[in-house]
Amino acid sequence: MRYFFEISYNGTPYHGWQNQPNAISVQQVVEDCLTKVFRKKIEVVGSGRTDTGVHCVRQFFHADMDMKLNEKEWLPKLNSILPRFIAIRSIRAVKPGASARYDAKERTYAYHITRVKNPVLVGRAYYFFRPLDMAAMERATGLLLGEHDFQCFSKTNTDVNHFICTIKSARWNQKGDMLVFTITANRFLRGMVRSVVGTLLNVGSGKTTLKQFQEILKSKDRKQAGMNVPADALYLTNVKYPESIFL
Repeated sequence: MRYFFEISYNGTPYHGWQNQPNAISVQQVVEDCLTKVFRKKIEVVGSGRTDTGVHCVRQFFHADMDMKLNEKEWLPKLNSILPRFIAIRSIRAVKPGASARYDAKERTYAYHITRVKNPVLVGRAYYFFRPLDMAAMERATGLLLGEHDFQCFSKTNTDVNHFICTIKSARWNQKGDMLVFTITANRFLRGMVRSVVGTLLNVGSGKTTLKQFQEILKSKDRKQAGMNVPADALYLTNVKYPESIFL
């Protein structure tokens, strides 16, 4: 049977989700845990990659098992072996052909910025002290909505077939000293959210005008966009699937 596992993790100790030959990934730790618990080699497929240091509130992976899994029985066993930085939240049976990667219909990321230097938030939020024009940033954010070619915000060495994404929502929320950018799309390119945030901060700090932001969007040139903000303030917060794939 095929199962979807809901997972959350603190990305600080890991080199992203994806298995790598010379670094420890979240996927590797999870596969080692499942292999140990079920006493057979088990490989998993995640809903997508996250970069080194990126955190995850809610992500999914699938694995094929030769037995029925009772969540109440197996959830505590898996979490007792996984390191404190990783937790399995749920286990659900799905149809045989269901894919954690290809059946995902939307993903949501949040980027956390602190406006005041706070040592407690090191590794969890990006400290940005310059004054920001929030109205300008919100106008620029509105230009992201809909279907666009986002090559200007993508890492250059990537194996995708195209750079078209559909942004379903994007917004800024401020509460006290914290500023959070939340964005939902059908898919994201490698490094895309961090590049978008870096470019929007340029708009807010007056380095980039709204017209220039529009030109960047049309340019398909990564060099025109802003810097990639640090990964350790980025959170994958949700991945949605059609209910029809679940049993």
